Amino acid sequence: MHNDDYFMKMALALAKKGRGRTSPNPMVGAVLVKGGKVLSKGYHRGFGLPHAEVEVLNRAGREAQGATLYVNMEPCGHFGKTPPCTERIIKEGVRRVVVGMRDPNPINYGKGIKRLRRSGIEVDCGVLKRESKMLNRAFTAFITKKRPYVTVKVAQSLDGKIATSAGCSKWITNEISRRFVHRLRSGADAVLVGVNTIIKDDPLLNARIKNLKKQPLRIVLDSRLITPKGSKVIKDRSPQTIIATTDKAFNKNRDKFKREGVDVVSFKEKKGAVCLKSLLRYLAHRGVSHLLVEGGGTAIANFLKDKLVDEIFIFIAPKIIGGRDAITSVEGEGVKSLKDALKLRDVKIKRFGEDILIRGHV
Repeated sequence: MHNDDYFMKMALALAKKGRGRTSPNPMVGAVLVKGGKVLSKGYHRGFGLPHAEVEVLNRAGREAQGATLYVNMEPCGHFGKTPPCTERIIKEGVRRVVVGMRDPNPINYGKGIKRLRRSGIEVDCGVLKRESKMLNRAFTAFITKKRPYVTVKVAQSLDGKIATSAGCSKWITNEISRRFVHRLRSGADAVLVGVNTIIKDDPLLNARIKNLKKQPLRIVLDSRLITPKGSKVIKDRSPQTIIATTDKAFNKNRDKFKREGVDVVSFKEKKGAVCLKSLLRYLAHRGVSHLLVEGGGTAIANFLKDKLVDEIFIFIAPKIIGGRDAITSVEGEGVKSLKDALKLRDVKIKRFGEDILIRGHV
């Protein structure tokens, strides 16, 4: 069991290398071991590319016969973009397969393991199960809830402000925190902000990481279609920008945005704003499995009110801004009673210089 944990940790570390590139597939790493020695290692490098199991089997060749395969998610037993991994595992004569977690996809759930066992391969499932589930929590939410996994990111002062009363917000948190935010963006399929954030801050909303192969989609919540034409998210055509609006928006602006290469998509209205559930269904249809919501306060409040948030990252700088008119990180009406306050679980705290990050699941 000690060896199983060791090699599964190795598989999980490999899987993480595919972060931001495998969606809507899960992140999967694999290690092939024989006689206590690693024959080959691999991971799923991107959607449509060979799965991790196939990568390690290709590298091992005939040595795979009689070996043990470690993989953090159940091998697929169905045809998708690639052939079933189970058939390749059986063909190469692997003796034992150690699995971190079952595939949450109903198409494959338990079927891959059953197929391997029927062929005479020993299968152990549940090694480092919690770690395996945490790694692919976005994929699981995408498959089971039929919507993207939603992460909210907030950068605020000690007194909960994300800007001064004059609208100044650059910069509340330090450079170390901001570098980490770019890593968060690189792991998401899409980044969302409200139109007021575009008007006040004019962010580029990309992940500024060297040699990053895939940038997240940029989404602007704009029910009235008032996004300035000179905004960075409009002028910069890579990555793609989507403006989520309603049928009541100013139609004369639609063609102008489309000529700039921007997708303008209408959704049904909910109290004058874009219906977020409809938006998430649309994004899931486009293959977005992980959405990062970066603000502003009204957008975050609406996601929380509709119970559409899975995880929250709150960066807190040791600054006090003050002012009754200064914008807070979560606007809206809020709860009437403290017993109704939103609670986080699995809370973790980390320091970035003088800044503090508090993260947790809703």
